[in-house]
Amino acid sequence: MSRRFVHLALSATMGAMLVGAANAQTLTMGVRAGPESIDPHFTATGTHSEALKHIFDTLTHSGPQLQIEPGLAESWRPIDATTWEFKLRRGVKFHDGSDMTAEDVVASIRRMQTLSGPNPTRIYVRRITDVRIVDPHTLHIITGGPSPTLPNDFIRLFVVSARATAGLTPEASNEAFNSGRAAIGTGPYRFVSWTPREQFIVDRFEGHWSGRPAWARHVRREIPNDANRVAQLRTGQVDMIVRVPAADVATLERDRTLSVVKADTVYVFNFQFDFRENTPQVTARDGSRLAANPYRDPRVREAIDLAIDRRALAEIAMEGMGTPQGQMVTPNIFGFNPALPIPTPNLARARQLLTEAGFPNGFRMVLNFSNDRLPGDRGVGTAMAQMLARIGIEVQAAGQPAAVIFPARARGELSNIMAGWGTLTGEASYTYSSNAHTNNPTLRLGAFNWHGYSNPEMDRLIQASEFELDDAKRRELLQQIGALFNRERVSLPLASVGSAWAMRRDRVSMPSGRADEETYAWDVTPATR
Repeated sequence: MSRRFVHLALSATMGAMLVGAANAQTLTMGVRAGPESIDPHFTATGTHSEALKHIFDTLTHSGPQLQIEPGLAESWRPIDATTWEFKLRRGVKFHDGSDMTAEDVVASIRRMQTLSGPNPTRIYVRRITDVRIVDPHTLHIITGGPSPTLPNDFIRLFVVSARATAGLTPEASNEAFNSGRAAIGTGPYRFVSWTPREQFIVDRFEGHWSGRPAWARHVRREIPNDANRVAQLRTGQVDMIVRVPAADVATLERDRTLSVVKADTVYVFNFQFDFRENTPQVTARDGSRLAANPYRDPRVREAIDLAIDRRALAEIAMEGMGTPQGQMVTPNIFGFNPALPIPTPNLARARQLLTEAGFPNGFRMVLNFSNDRLPGDRGVGTAMAQMLARIGIEVQAAGQPAAVIFPARARGELSNIMAGWGTLTGEASYTYSSNAHTNNPTLRLGAFNWHGYSNPEMDRLIQASEFELDDAKRRELLQQIGALFNRERVSLPLASVGSAWAMRRDRVSMPSGRADEETYAWDVTPATR
Protein backbone atom coordinates (compact mmCIF):
# COMPACT_ATOMS: atom_id res chain seq x y z
CA MET A 1 0.00 0.00 0.00
CA SER A 2 1.47 3.38 -0.96
CA ARG A 3 2.38 5.81 1.79
CA ARG A 4 0.10 8.35 0.13
CA PHE A 5 -2.88 6.02 0.52
CA VAL A 6 -2.08 5.61 4.21
CA HIS A 7 -1.99 9.40 4.66
CA LEU A 8 -5.30 9.80 2.87
CA ALA A 9 -6.92 7.00 4.86
CA LEU A 10 -5.72 8.46 8.17
CA SER A 11 -6.82 11.92 7.09
CA ALA A 12 -10.26 10.59 6.22
CA THR A 13 -10.60 8.94 9.64
CA MET A 14 -9.56 12.09 11.45
CA GLY A 15 -11.87 14.16 9.27
CA ALA A 16 -14.83 11.92 10.05
CA MET A 17 -14.31 12.57 13.76
CA LEU A 18 -14.68 16.29 13.16
CA VAL A 19 -17.49 16.47 10.66
CA GLY A 20 -19.33 19.11 12.67
CA ALA A 21 -16.38 21.44 12.98
CA ALA A 22 -16.23 24.09 10.27
CA ASN A 23 -12.46 24.44 10.43
CA ALA A 24 -12.07 20.71 9.72
CA GLN A 25 -13.60 21.21 6.31
CA THR A 26 -11.19 23.72 4.78
CA LEU A 27 -7.40 23.65 4.96
CA THR A 28 -6.01 27.12 4.25
CA MET A 29 -2.28 27.16 3.67
CA GLY A 30 -0.02 30.19 3.26
CA VAL A 31 2.57 29.43 0.58
CA ARG A 32 5.45 31.49 -0.75
CA ALA A 33 4.61 30.79 -4.39
CA GLY A 34 2.00 28.87 -6.32
CA PRO A 35 1.43 27.42 -9.77
CA GLU A 36 2.39 29.35 -12.88
CA SER A 37 -0.50 27.88 -14.84
CA ILE A 38 -3.01 25.08 -14.29
CA ASP A 39 -1.35 23.10 -17.10
CA PRO A 40 0.83 20.56 -15.23
CA HIS A 41 3.17 20.26 -18.23
CA PHE A 42 3.84 24.00 -18.48
CA THR A 43 6.90 24.04 -16.23
CA ALA A 44 8.96 21.74 -14.01
CA THR A 45 9.19 24.30 -11.19
CA GLY A 46 8.67 22.67 -7.79
CA THR A 47 6.00 25.07 -6.50
CA HIS A 48 4.04 24.50 -9.71
CA SER A 49 4.26 20.73 -9.38
CA GLU A 50 3.30 20.52 -5.71
CA ALA A 51 0.13 22.56 -6.24
CA LEU A 52 -1.02 20.67 -9.32
CA LYS A 53 -0.45 17.23 -7.78
CA HIS A 54 -3.71 17.91 -5.98
CA ILE A 55 -5.55 17.86 -9.33
CA PHE A 56 -3.41 15.57 -11.48
CA ASP A 57 -1.92 12.24 -10.47
CA THR A 58 1.47 11.04 -11.68
CA LEU A 59 2.43 7.62 -12.94
CA THR A 60 4.67 6.98 -9.94
CA HIS A 61 4.84 8.76 -6.58
CA SER A 62 7.79 9.74 -4.41
CA GLY A 63 7.62 9.16 -0.67
CA PRO A 64 8.79 11.64 1.99
CA GLN A 65 12.43 10.63 1.42
CA LEU A 66 11.95 10.38 -2.38
CA GLN A 67 11.50 6.62 -2.43
CA ILE A 68 9.53 5.46 -5.49
CA GLU A 69 5.99 4.25 -4.81
CA PRO A 70 3.04 3.20 -6.99
CA GLY A 71 0.84 5.95 -8.36
CA LEU A 72 -1.41 5.58 -11.39
CA ALA A 73 0.95 2.77 -12.29
CA GLU A 74 0.55 0.01 -9.71
CA SER A 75 3.57 -1.97 -10.98
CA TRP A 76 6.38 -1.82 -13.54
CA ARG A 77 9.20 -4.01 -14.80
CA PRO A 78 11.81 -4.03 -17.57
CA ILE A 79 11.02 -6.72 -20.13
CA ASP A 80 14.15 -6.17 -22.23
CA ALA A 81 17.03 -3.69 -22.42
CA THR A 82 14.93 -0.92 -23.97
CA THR A 83 11.36 -1.75 -22.93
CA TRP A 84 9.55 -1.11 -19.66
CA GLU A 85 6.12 -2.51 -18.95
CA PHE A 86 3.79 -0.41 -16.78
CA LYS A 87 0.57 -1.82 -15.39
CA LEU A 88 -2.02 0.87 -14.75
CA ARG A 89 -4.35 0.93 -11.79
CA ARG A 90 -7.88 -0.18 -12.70
CA GLY A 91 -11.00 1.72 -11.81
CA VAL A 92 -9.37 5.15 -11.77
CA LYS A 93 -11.77 7.96 -12.68
CA PHE A 94 -11.19 11.43 -14.02
CA HIS A 95 -13.06 14.23 -12.32
CA ASP A 96 -15.61 14.24 -15.15
CA GLY A 97 -16.44 10.57 -14.43
CA SER A 98 -14.60 9.10 -17.42
CA ASP A 99 -12.18 6.18 -17.05
CA MET A 100 -8.42 6.71 -17.03
CA THR A 101 -6.75 4.35 -19.53
CA ALA A 102 -3.48 3.85 -21.34
CA GLU A 103 -4.59 6.31 -24.02
CA ASP A 104 -4.50 9.13 -21.48
CA VAL A 105 -0.95 8.25 -20.46
CA VAL A 106 0.17 8.19 -24.09
CA ALA A 107 -1.47 11.57 -24.74
CA SER A 108 0.28 13.02 -21.68
CA ILE A 109 3.69 11.75 -22.79
CA ARG A 110 3.20 13.20 -26.26
CA ARG A 111 2.26 16.60 -24.79
CA MET A 112 5.34 16.65 -22.59
CA GLN A 113 7.58 15.79 -25.52
CA THR A 114 6.34 18.72 -27.60
CA LEU A 115 5.72 21.54 -25.10
CA SER A 116 8.54 23.90 -24.28
CA GLY A 117 9.04 26.63 -21.74
CA PRO A 118 11.51 28.18 -19.29
CA ASN A 119 11.70 24.92 -17.28
CA PRO A 120 10.41 22.25 -19.67
CA THR A 121 8.86 19.06 -18.32
CA ARG A 122 10.01 17.15 -21.39
CA ILE A 123 13.13 16.30 -19.38
CA TYR A 124 11.06 13.60 -17.65
CA VAL A 125 10.18 11.84 -20.92
CA ARG A 126 13.44 12.50 -22.76
CA ARG A 127 14.38 8.81 -22.97
CA ILE A 128 11.12 7.68 -24.60
CA THR A 129 11.15 6.87 -28.31
CA ASP A 130 7.81 5.07 -28.53
CA VAL A 131 4.82 4.04 -26.44
CA ARG A 132 2.76 0.96 -27.24
CA ILE A 133 -0.65 0.21 -25.79
CA VAL A 134 -0.91 -3.50 -24.99
CA ASP A 135 -4.38 -3.19 -23.48
CA PRO A 136 -6.32 -0.39 -21.73
CA HIS A 137 -4.27 -0.90 -18.55
CA THR A 138 -0.87 -2.03 -19.90
CA LEU A 139 1.79 0.08 -21.60
CA HIS A 140 5.14 -0.75 -23.11
CA ILE A 141 7.49 2.23 -22.93
CA ILE A 142 10.30 2.02 -25.53
CA THR A 143 13.48 3.95 -24.78
CA GLY A 144 16.49 4.91 -26.87
CA GLY A 145 18.72 2.66 -24.77
CA PRO A 146 18.68 1.03 -21.34
CA SER A 147 16.91 3.43 -18.95
CA PRO A 148 17.28 2.14 -15.40
CA THR A 149 15.79 5.22 -13.75
CA LEU A 150 12.69 5.67 -15.90
CA PRO A 151 10.30 5.02 -12.98
CA ASN A 152 12.10 7.82 -11.07
CA ASP A 153 11.43 10.24 -13.92
CA PHE A 154 7.76 9.34 -13.92
CA ILE A 155 7.11 10.97 -10.53
CA ARG A 156 6.64 14.08 -12.71
CA LEU A 157 4.65 12.38 -15.48
CA PHE A 158 1.34 14.13 -14.86
CA VAL A 159 -1.55 12.34 -16.55
CA VAL A 160 -4.15 14.58 -18.19
CA SER A 161 -7.34 13.58 -19.94
CA ALA A 162 -6.76 12.75 -23.60
CA ARG A 163 -10.31 13.79 -24.36
CA ALA A 164 -10.08 17.13 -22.53
CA THR A 165 -6.79 18.06 -24.22
CA ALA A 166 -7.55 16.75 -27.72
CA GLY A 167 -6.72 19.34 -30.36
CA LEU A 168 -5.17 21.80 -27.93
CA THR A 169 -2.34 23.80 -29.47
CA PRO A 170 0.57 24.86 -27.26
CA GLU A 171 -0.62 28.46 -27.60
CA ALA A 172 -4.15 27.63 -26.43
CA SER A 173 -3.19 25.25 -23.63
CA ASN A 174 -2.83 27.71 -20.76
CA GLU A 175 -6.21 29.32 -21.42
CA ALA A 176 -7.90 25.93 -21.63
CA PHE A 177 -6.42 24.74 -18.35
CA ASN A 178 -6.69 28.03 -16.48
CA SER A 179 -10.37 28.31 -17.30
CA GLY A 180 -10.93 24.80 -15.97
CA ARG A 181 -12.04 23.40 -19.33
CA ALA A 182 -8.99 21.13 -19.67
CA ALA A 183 -8.18 20.89 -15.94
CA ILE A 184 -9.62 17.38 -15.69
CA GLY A 185 -7.39 15.17 -13.57
CA THR A 186 -7.58 12.04 -11.44
CA GLY A 187 -6.12 13.61 -8.28
CA PRO A 188 -7.65 13.77 -4.79
CA TYR A 189 -8.98 17.26 -5.49
CA ARG A 190 -10.77 18.89 -8.40
CA PHE A 191 -10.08 22.35 -9.77
CA VAL A 192 -12.23 25.23 -8.49
CA SER A 193 -10.34 28.44 -9.28
CA TRP A 194 -6.94 30.06 -9.61
CA THR A 195 -6.08 33.72 -9.28
CA PRO A 196 -2.44 34.17 -10.33
CA ARG A 197 -0.21 35.40 -7.50
CA GLU A 198 -3.16 35.25 -5.10
CA GLN A 199 -4.76 31.88 -4.43
CA PHE A 200 -5.46 28.41 -5.76
CA ILE A 201 -8.61 26.56 -4.64
CA VAL A 202 -9.52 22.89 -5.03
CA ASP A 203 -12.41 20.79 -3.70
CA ARG A 204 -12.41 17.19 -2.57
CA PHE A 205 -12.88 14.54 -5.27
CA GLU A 206 -15.07 11.94 -3.63
CA GLY A 207 -14.17 9.26 -6.17
CA HIS A 208 -10.40 9.27 -5.81
CA TRP A 209 -8.85 5.81 -6.15
CA SER A 210 -6.84 6.02 -2.89
CA GLY A 211 -9.62 7.19 -0.59
CA ARG A 212 -11.58 10.23 0.45
CA PRO A 213 -9.43 13.20 1.59
CA ALA A 214 -10.19 14.68 5.01
CA TRP A 215 -10.48 18.25 3.77
CA ALA A 216 -13.55 19.26 1.77
CA ARG A 217 -11.69 22.25 0.40
CA HIS A 218 -8.03 23.21 0.16
CA VAL A 219 -6.94 26.82 -0.33
CA ARG A 220 -3.33 27.70 -1.13
CA ARG A 221 -2.93 31.41 -0.51
CA GLU A 222 0.16 32.99 -2.08
CA ILE A 223 1.91 35.23 0.45
CA PRO A 224 5.44 35.84 -0.91
CA ASN A 225 6.34 38.30 1.86
CA ASP A 226 7.73 36.25 4.74
CA ALA A 227 6.61 38.66 7.47
CA ASN A 228 3.07 38.76 6.10
CA ARG A 229 2.92 34.98 5.93
CA VAL A 230 3.92 34.68 9.59
CA ALA A 231 1.49 37.42 10.59
CA GLN A 232 -1.44 35.72 8.86
CA LEU A 233 -0.62 32.49 10.70
CA ARG A 234 -0.49 34.17 14.09
CA THR A 235 -3.76 36.00 13.51
CA GLY A 236 -5.51 32.84 12.36
CA GLN A 237 -6.08 33.90 8.75
CA VAL A 238 -4.37 30.70 7.60
CA ASP A 239 -4.13 27.29 9.27
CA MET A 240 -0.48 26.74 8.42
CA ILE A 241 2.42 28.20 6.47
CA VAL A 242 5.27 26.68 4.52
CA ARG A 243 8.86 27.89 4.27
CA VAL A 244 8.93 29.66 7.59
CA PRO A 245 11.67 32.33 7.49
CA ALA A 246 14.64 31.16 9.52
CA ALA A 247 14.59 34.27 11.70
CA ASP A 248 11.11 33.36 12.96
CA VAL A 249 11.55 29.63 13.64
CA ALA A 250 12.70 29.92 17.26
CA THR A 251 10.00 32.49 18.10
CA LEU A 252 7.24 30.37 16.61
CA GLU A 253 8.52 27.28 18.42
CA ARG A 254 8.00 29.10 21.72
CA ASP A 255 4.40 29.97 20.87
CA ARG A 256 2.19 27.38 22.59
CA THR A 257 -0.62 27.91 20.09
CA LEU A 258 1.63 26.79 17.25
CA SER A 259 3.71 23.77 16.28
CA VAL A 260 6.76 23.80 14.01
CA VAL A 261 8.11 20.97 11.85
CA LYS A 262 11.64 21.13 10.36
CA ALA A 263 13.33 19.01 7.70
CA ASP A 264 16.47 18.93 5.57
CA THR A 265 15.71 19.11 1.84
CA VAL A 266 17.41 18.07 -1.40
CA TYR A 267 17.48 21.63 -2.75
CA VAL A 268 21.02 22.97 -3.23
CA PHE A 269 21.74 26.63 -3.84
CA ASN A 270 24.32 26.89 -6.62
CA PHE A 271 25.95 29.59 -8.70
CA GLN A 272 25.82 28.95 -12.44
CA PHE A 273 28.27 30.51 -14.92
CA ASP A 274 27.67 31.58 -18.51
CA PHE A 275 30.19 29.76 -20.75
CA ARG A 276 29.20 31.48 -23.99
CA GLU A 277 31.85 33.52 -25.83
CA ASN A 278 29.93 36.73 -25.31
CA THR A 279 28.08 37.32 -22.07
CA PRO A 280 25.82 40.35 -21.53
CA GLN A 281 26.30 41.32 -17.89
CA VAL A 282 30.07 41.36 -17.34
CA THR A 283 32.29 44.36 -18.13
CA ALA A 284 35.55 45.97 -17.09
CA ARG A 285 35.31 48.03 -13.91
CA ASP A 286 34.94 51.21 -15.99
CA GLY A 287 31.99 49.70 -17.84
CA SER A 288 33.86 49.04 -21.08
CA ARG A 289 33.51 45.78 -22.96
CA LEU A 290 35.91 42.96 -22.18
CA ALA A 291 37.78 41.11 -24.90
CA ALA A 292 36.47 37.76 -23.66
CA ASN A 293 33.99 36.29 -21.20
CA PRO A 294 36.00 35.90 -17.97
CA TYR A 295 33.89 32.96 -16.81
CA ARG A 296 35.38 30.83 -19.61
CA ASP A 297 38.74 31.01 -17.81
CA PRO A 298 38.94 28.23 -15.18
CA ARG A 299 41.10 30.47 -13.01
CA VAL A 300 38.29 33.00 -12.74
CA ARG A 301 35.77 30.31 -11.81
CA GLU A 302 38.16 28.98 -9.18
CA ALA A 303 38.73 32.48 -7.81
CA ILE A 304 35.00 32.99 -7.37
CA ASP A 305 34.74 29.56 -5.74
CA LEU A 306 37.50 30.44 -3.26
CA ALA A 307 35.85 33.76 -2.41
CA ILE A 308 32.72 32.06 -1.11
CA ASP A 309 32.40 31.10 2.54
CA ARG A 310 29.80 28.33 2.47
CA ARG A 311 29.65 27.97 6.22
CA ALA A 312 28.82 31.66 6.57
CA LEU A 313 26.13 31.32 3.92
CA ALA A 314 24.51 28.42 5.78
CA GLU A 315 24.82 29.83 9.30
CA ILE A 316 24.41 33.56 8.72
CA ALA A 317 22.76 34.28 5.35
CA MET A 318 20.42 31.29 5.80
CA GLU A 319 20.20 31.92 9.58
CA GLY A 320 21.11 28.36 10.52
CA MET A 321 18.61 26.74 8.14
CA GLY A 322 21.25 25.61 5.64
CA THR A 323 24.03 23.05 5.38
CA PRO A 324 27.28 23.74 3.47
CA GLN A 325 27.54 21.58 0.34
CA GLY A 326 30.35 20.72 -2.04
CA GLN A 327 28.34 19.01 -4.76
CA MET A 328 25.05 19.35 -6.57
CA VAL A 329 23.41 16.40 -4.81
CA THR A 330 22.88 15.83 -1.10
CA PRO A 331 24.14 12.72 0.75
CA ASN A 332 20.76 10.94 0.52
CA ILE A 333 20.84 10.97 -3.30
CA PHE A 334 22.01 7.94 -5.31
CA GLY A 335 25.33 8.94 -6.88
CA PHE A 336 26.53 11.27 -4.11
CA ASN A 337 30.35 11.18 -3.97
CA PRO A 338 31.59 11.10 -0.34
CA ALA A 339 35.18 11.77 -1.48
CA LEU A 340 34.44 15.30 -2.71
CA PRO A 341 35.33 17.98 -0.14
CA ILE A 342 33.39 21.11 0.68
CA PRO A 343 35.57 24.02 -0.57
CA THR A 344 36.96 26.45 1.99
CA PRO A 345 37.54 30.14 1.26
CA ASN A 346 41.03 31.42 0.41
CA LEU A 347 40.92 35.10 -0.50
CA ALA A 348 44.66 35.49 -1.13
CA ARG A 349 44.67 32.62 -3.62
CA ALA A 350 41.49 33.96 -5.23
CA ARG A 351 43.09 37.39 -5.85
CA GLN A 352 46.21 35.69 -7.22
CA LEU A 353 44.13 33.65 -9.66
CA LEU A 354 42.34 36.76 -10.90
CA THR A 355 45.70 38.44 -11.49
CA GLU A 356 46.98 35.40 -13.38
CA ALA A 357 43.84 35.48 -15.51
CA GLY A 358 44.48 39.13 -16.44
CA PHE A 359 42.13 40.80 -13.95
CA PRO A 360 44.37 42.22 -11.22
CA ASN A 361 41.72 44.86 -10.49
CA GLY A 362 38.81 42.50 -10.93
CA PHE A 363 35.85 43.32 -13.17
CA ARG A 364 32.21 44.35 -12.91
CA MET A 365 29.31 41.90 -12.98
CA VAL A 366 25.61 41.60 -12.30
CA LEU A 367 24.84 38.81 -9.84
CA ASN A 368 21.36 37.42 -10.55
CA PHE A 369 19.53 35.43 -7.90
CA SER A 370 16.00 34.33 -7.10
CA ASN A 371 14.48 36.15 -4.13
CA ASP A 372 11.14 34.43 -3.60
CA ARG A 373 11.54 30.76 -4.42
CA LEU A 374 13.35 29.01 -1.58
CA PRO A 375 14.01 30.01 2.04
CA GLY A 376 17.21 32.04 2.22
CA ASP A 377 17.68 32.70 -1.50
CA ARG A 378 17.61 36.48 -1.06
CA GLY A 379 20.11 36.31 1.82
CA VAL A 380 22.49 33.98 -0.02
CA GLY A 381 22.50 36.15 -3.15
CA THR A 382 23.14 39.33 -1.16
CA ALA A 383 25.91 37.71 0.89
CA MET A 384 27.60 36.35 -2.22
CA ALA A 385 27.78 39.86 -3.67
CA GLN A 386 29.60 41.01 -0.54
CA MET A 387 31.98 38.03 -0.62
CA LEU A 388 32.98 38.64 -4.24
CA ALA A 389 33.68 42.29 -3.47
CA ARG A 390 36.46 41.11 -1.13
CA ILE A 391 38.51 39.87 -4.11
CA GLY A 392 38.00 42.99 -6.21
CA ILE A 393 34.92 42.04 -8.23
CA GLU A 394 32.40 44.88 -8.35
CA VAL A 395 28.97 43.32 -8.05
CA GLN A 396 25.49 44.62 -8.76
CA ALA A 397 23.12 42.41 -6.75
CA ALA A 398 19.99 41.69 -8.79
CA GLY A 399 17.46 39.66 -6.82
CA GLN A 400 14.35 38.86 -8.86
CA PRO A 401 11.20 36.75 -8.50
CA ALA A 402 11.48 33.27 -9.95
CA ALA A 403 8.73 34.09 -12.46
CA VAL A 404 11.02 36.79 -13.90
CA ILE A 405 14.49 35.33 -13.57
CA PHE A 406 13.92 31.86 -15.07
CA PRO A 407 12.39 33.10 -18.35
CA ALA A 408 15.24 35.65 -18.61
CA ARG A 409 17.74 32.81 -18.15
CA ALA A 410 16.03 30.76 -20.86
CA ARG A 411 16.20 33.74 -23.24
CA GLY A 412 19.96 34.00 -22.73
CA GLU A 413 19.81 37.42 -21.06
CA LEU A 414 21.83 36.50 -17.94
CA SER A 415 25.53 36.01 -17.33
CA ASN A 416 24.98 33.97 -14.18
CA ILE A 417 22.30 32.92 -11.75
CA MET A 418 22.21 31.81 -8.13
CA ALA A 419 19.18 29.63 -7.49
CA GLY A 420 18.18 26.33 -5.96
CA TRP A 421 18.20 22.96 -7.70
CA GLY A 422 16.57 19.86 -6.25
CA THR A 423 17.35 16.30 -7.29
CA LEU A 424 13.69 15.38 -7.03
CA THR A 425 13.97 11.95 -8.63
CA GLY A 426 16.36 10.70 -5.93
CA GLU A 427 19.13 9.91 -8.43
CA ALA A 428 22.06 12.13 -9.49
CA SER A 429 21.67 11.30 -13.19
CA TYR A 430 18.68 13.64 -13.32
CA THR A 431 20.78 16.57 -12.11
CA TYR A 432 23.91 16.02 -14.18
CA SER A 433 22.19 15.03 -17.42
CA SER A 434 20.05 18.16 -17.17
CA ASN A 435 22.74 20.68 -16.30
CA ALA A 436 26.15 19.38 -17.40
CA HIS A 437 25.55 17.54 -20.68
CA THR A 438 25.83 19.59 -23.86
CA ASN A 439 22.38 20.88 -24.74
CA ASN A 440 21.30 18.28 -27.28
CA PRO A 441 17.61 18.25 -28.28
CA THR A 442 18.13 15.11 -30.36
CA LEU A 443 19.37 13.14 -27.35
CA ARG A 444 17.04 15.10 -25.06
CA LEU A 445 19.95 15.84 -22.73
CA GLY A 446 21.15 19.14 -21.29
CA ALA A 447 17.65 20.61 -21.14
CA PHE A 448 18.66 23.03 -18.35
CA ASN A 449 22.12 23.76 -19.78
CA TRP A 450 21.31 27.35 -20.68
CA HIS A 451 24.92 28.48 -20.23
CA GLY A 452 26.70 26.76 -23.14
CA TYR A 453 28.94 24.40 -21.18
CA SER A 454 30.18 21.50 -23.32
CA ASN A 455 32.76 18.81 -22.58
CA PRO A 456 32.98 15.56 -24.62
CA GLU A 457 34.24 13.60 -21.60
CA MET A 458 31.33 14.82 -19.48
CA ASP A 459 28.90 13.88 -22.25
CA ARG A 460 30.44 10.41 -22.54
CA LEU A 461 30.18 9.72 -18.82
CA ILE A 462 26.62 11.02 -18.59
CA GLN A 463 25.46 8.93 -21.53
CA ALA A 464 27.13 5.86 -20.06
CA SER A 465 25.39 6.42 -16.72
CA GLU A 466 22.04 6.89 -18.46
CA PHE A 467 22.26 3.41 -19.98
CA GLU A 468 23.98 1.46 -17.16
CA LEU A 469 21.62 -1.08 -15.60
CA ASP A 470 24.02 -2.31 -12.92
CA ASP A 471 23.46 -0.16 -9.81
CA ALA A 472 27.05 -0.39 -8.55
CA LYS A 473 28.52 0.57 -11.92
CA ARG A 474 26.00 3.41 -12.37
CA ARG A 475 26.81 4.77 -8.91
CA GLU A 476 30.52 4.78 -9.78
CA LEU A 477 29.85 6.59 -13.06
CA LEU A 478 27.74 9.20 -11.30
CA GLN A 479 30.46 9.77 -8.72
CA GLN A 480 32.99 10.26 -11.55
CA ILE A 481 30.62 12.78 -13.13
CA GLY A 482 30.31 14.63 -9.83
CA ALA A 483 34.09 14.82 -9.51
CA LEU A 484 34.49 16.14 -13.07
CA PHE A 485 31.64 18.61 -12.53
CA ASN A 486 33.50 20.02 -9.52
CA ARG A 487 36.90 20.14 -11.26
CA GLU A 488 35.35 22.03 -14.16
CA ARG A 489 33.25 24.17 -11.84
CA VAL A 490 30.29 23.87 -14.18
CA SER A 491 28.45 25.57 -11.35
CA LEU A 492 29.34 26.10 -7.71
CA PRO A 493 27.25 24.16 -5.14
CA LEU A 494 26.86 26.33 -2.05
CA ALA A 495 24.46 25.05 0.60
CA SER A 496 21.44 22.81 0.89
CA VAL A 497 18.18 24.27 2.09
CA GLY A 498 16.54 23.41 5.39
CA SER A 499 12.84 24.10 5.59
CA ALA A 500 10.25 24.66 8.30
CA TRP A 501 6.47 24.51 8.48
CA ALA A 502 4.37 26.16 11.17
CA MET A 503 0.73 25.47 12.00
CA ARG A 504 -1.98 26.25 14.52
CA ARG A 505 -2.21 23.41 17.04
CA ASP A 506 -5.98 23.73 17.42
CA ARG A 507 -6.58 23.27 13.70
CA VAL A 508 -4.04 21.04 11.98
CA SER A 509 -1.28 18.51 12.50
CA MET A 510 1.57 17.38 10.25
CA PRO A 511 3.99 14.78 11.62
CA SER A 512 6.96 15.45 9.34
CA GLY A 513 8.21 17.42 6.34
CA ARG A 514 9.29 16.04 3.00
CA ALA A 515 12.84 16.03 1.62
CA ASP A 516 11.60 17.74 -1.56
CA GLU A 517 9.90 20.43 0.57
CA GLU A 518 6.58 19.84 -1.17
CA THR A 519 3.45 20.13 0.99
CA TYR A 520 0.23 18.31 0.17
CA ALA A 521 -3.18 18.54 1.78
CA TRP A 522 -3.28 14.77 2.39
CA ASP A 523 -0.17 14.97 4.59
CA VAL A 524 -2.00 17.35 6.92
CA THR A 525 -4.73 16.14 9.27
CA PRO A 526 -7.36 18.04 11.28
CA ALA A 527 -6.26 18.50 14.87
CA THR A 528 -7.93 16.28 17.46
CA ARG A 529 -9.71 17.96 20.34
